[in-house]
Amino acid sequence: MEKLLKNHAEKFRYLIVGVGNTALDFVLLFFFVGLGLDKIPANFISTGITMVISFFVNKSFTFKDTDASSKRKFFLFIIVTMTGMWVIQPVLIWGVSSVLDPYVESASILLFIAKLIATGGSLVWNYLLYSRVVFKKKES
Repeated sequence: MEKLLKNHAEKFRYLIVGVGNTALDFVLLFFFVGLGLDKIPANFISTGITMVISFFVNKSFTFKDTDASSKRKFFLFIIVTMTGMWVIQPVLIWGVSSVLDPYVESASILLFIAKLIATGGSLVWNYLLYSRVVFKKKES
């Protein structure tokens, strides 16, 4: 078990950060909606705040990136994250909903299942591109 944790430490840190970021996104979304903001602008604000925080936490904690040049990495991070949240997730939600619609009676349950699968898809997309493009380790 110790070897498994050591070999996949970065992935476990990524998962921890992802769960925290997702929770923060939900809290902020419902906070802004509770203040009277419409759900769409509230979602853009909550995801925007969460993306910025996510960059710094992933940079320092998940990928332990010490490179001082962060502007390029920040730009790449935002592009990767926005693609995952605003392109991949909607496509997966639409696809999963279309496939499962005949089998799931409740629209809320169908959306929950589709969003869960879409979140998993964007989680994989983000990790692969963060680790291979944004926070790519310099070869020695």
